[in-house]
Amino acid sequence: MNFVGIDLHKKTISICVVDKERTVVDRKRFYCSEPERIAGFFKGLGSFQAAVEATASYEWLVSLIEPLADRIVLAHPKKMRIIAESTRKSDQLDAQVLAEFLALDMIPEAYRPSKRQRAHRILVRHRSYLSRRLTSVRNKIRRILSNYNADREDLFTEMGLVYLSKTAVLEADRFVLDQLTLEWQTYTQQLAEADKRLEAFAKEAPVKEAEARAILDTISGVGPVTIDVVVSELGDIGRFRSQKKACAYAGLVPGQRESAGRTRELSITKEGSRLLRWVLVQAAWRLVNTTARWRRIFEGILKRRGKKKAIVAVARRLLCVMVSMLQSGQSYRAAMV
Repeated sequence: MNFVGIDLHKKTISICVVDKERTVVDRKRFYCSEPERIAGFFKGLGSFQAAVEATASYEWLVSLIEPLADRIVLAHPKKMRIIAESTRKSDQLDAQVLAEFLALDMIPEAYRPSKRQRAHRILVRHRSYLSRRLTSVRNKIRRILSNYNADREDLFTEMGLVYLSKTAVLEADRFVLDQLTLEWQTYTQQLAEADKRLEAFAKEAPVKEAEARAILDTISGVGPVTIDVVVSELGDIGRFRSQKKACAYAGLVPGQRESAGRTRELSITKEGSRLLRWVLVQAAWRLVNTTARWRRIFEGILKRRGKKKAIVAVARRLLCVMVSMLQSGQSYRAAMV
């Protein structure tokens, strides 16, 4: 049995092959643009296991060699600290470390989403991108109009757009406003199309995913956008052994610094999906503003820790409730809070 460590980059991959005694058998370097040569090399290895770090572009490589391998392991980049903190760092050494850890069966594994989960994340993150761009364009238009004291609340309604086209501004500002208005209309149309695609995607959901969606929908203040983000970013809820693990995955747990037996609590780690944290905080604000029980929780923390930490704490508790519901299959009940 051969054990292969693969250091993957955007343009190249470095490969190190070791045997059971962790003796280096072979080293190779390929360009990512030559998949035939890469596949040919792995075909010639015979029986092998391979490890590659879960970087942003690993999927094409894993799909290429997975049919040939006895086992493919995705290494968690952050947990492979021996690579990240090495003083002698090179692509060859990184690949060798992966191969040796694989031979020892000591690779900290990362989660690999299913094909549907990857597709769902692509659609959800693209919708988020369109929403951010749309907000940016709207803010730019309002900023120009504020120079003329001409901004108004209904600016992006039908009447507001007529008003915008007739507002007297400098010729240069008129050119920019026309360009931004066209951009706003384009993003508005694309966002509507993305929403329709996500609706169609939800209708095709397998039973387990459909049940998860239905369970989350029972929470007051949690709409389809929040549900899409939570379902796509968390993936298989069974991979989390506890609610705390899910909160750590979302980056909503505080970091710690320990020295001389003293532990100091830091701000939240902000690891994992920024989109997931953002949507949980937005959902937390809606619950705080519409539900008396969540409001009491928020106000109790507010007195001790301040507004920002209080809403993050509510978002973390909301995620715990969601995870508990998804794991148990129970609908939302106020008593769960």
